[in-house]
Amino acid sequence: MLPAAVVGSLSRITARADEWPGAPAEVQEQARSQAEVSENPVNWTPHITDGRVWAMGMVGGTVIVGGDFSSTTHAHSRSTIHRRNLMAFRLSDGKVTDLRVDLDGPVWALAEGPDGSVFVGGDFTTVNGHRRRSLARVDVTTGEVSPHLRTPVDGDVRTLAVHGRHLYVGGSFDRIGDVRRSGLARLDLADGQVDPDFDAELAKPVRTRPRVESMALSPDGASLVAIGNFAQARGQARHQLVMLDVTGPQAVVSEWHTEFYRTRCSPRFDTYLRGIDFAPDGSYFVVVTTGHDSGSPELPCNAAARFEAYGSGEHPPTWVNHTGGHSLYAVEATGPAVYVGGHQRWQDNPYGVKHKGPGAVDRSGIAALDPETGRALDWNPTRSRGQGVRAFVRCPQGLLVGSDTDELGHEYHARIGLFPTA
Repeated sequence: MLPAAVVGSLSRITARADEWPGAPAEVQEQARSQAEVSENPVNWTPHITDGRVWAMGMVGGTVIVGGDFSSTTHAHSRSTIHRRNLMAFRLSDGKVTDLRVDLDGPVWALAEGPDGSVFVGGDFTTVNGHRRRSLARVDVTTGEVSPHLRTPVDGDVRTLAVHGRHLYVGGSFDRIGDVRRSGLARLDLADGQVDPDFDAELAKPVRTRPRVESMALSPDGASLVAIGNFAQARGQARHQLVMLDVTGPQAVVSEWHTEFYRTRCSPRFDTYLRGIDFAPDGSYFVVVTTGHDSGSPELPCNAAARFEAYGSGEHPPTWVNHTGGHSLYAVEATGPAVYVGGHQRWQDNPYGVKHKGPGAVDRSGIAALDPETGRALDWNPTRSRGQGVRAFVRCPQGLLVGSDTDELGHEYHARIGLFPTA
């Protein structure tokens, strides 16, 4: 059962949905405004012709793409270019670069490093023949593996973040380097050493060892929000979501907390939280979830939820947008819009359970939400659903999308696409 405070909050949220059809016309028009990128993707991005994309990142004017794949092509060519689990292309024209990196496992996370390098996380054991367990640093131009990061992980890496001289590493592990850490660690960028003082002490996991599924740093680097299968951080109850003050040498558990994710959606998930992202001004963040068949306005499953990042104490969500029983995996909060991706069929669908309920709108595999109201914007390019979008990156040219299917905006765009700034 959800706590009474959360049920009350959800009652207010669903009341908004009930009242929406009768709202003044100018309010409806404002909330149904367009996102800041076009519905028509550019025609020059390359294609990844097998597998799936799990992560995307930017290093200067180069787009780095990671996942579980083996080949790519240029936009208007049938000639196969062999790239295993990691590739790069120029943002200016889509040309696949000469970056060749041999990884023996999938790439699940990317983060820009210093001096034209990229940090790579996933579930691999070797990179270009060098022993690198799940974490490596690679030069984007030459593909050389950096000798300055030799920090093995006794599991996998699912999420990475960089700020200042620190690299934050999240995933499913008990030890990184020669230091015990449960799912989250902070490393020094210069030498790859694990910060001896920084330990969130994630504990009380569901079924397996503590795992961080995704995380996001506030723009000023002061706060880190992490989601995963844990129920405790440094001895304090934090159900699947924790906010940490990371300004000092230690990981300080913030007094900010939420009870919204205390309930379980389905016994098949040890955690159903999948993605999280801060707004550009750091004032709020948005979480997206899966949940299998769970679909109810009283449950946090298969939904996007906004939380205000300021203040202390318990925080219910500001708004919740339900898909009606389909998973969301990726989120990008850009300011004008909150982009969400998965294999959803609808948004604004709190009363549908694998069907289109009252007030729902069609949004196949990708959508943009109004940051203030949480309602779906008019933007509706569609994509072939597959398992879903796993990666968004906001770049100067628009919005990059990585997935596992080959149709985006009613056009052939295999696993990679770019919606240009409108």
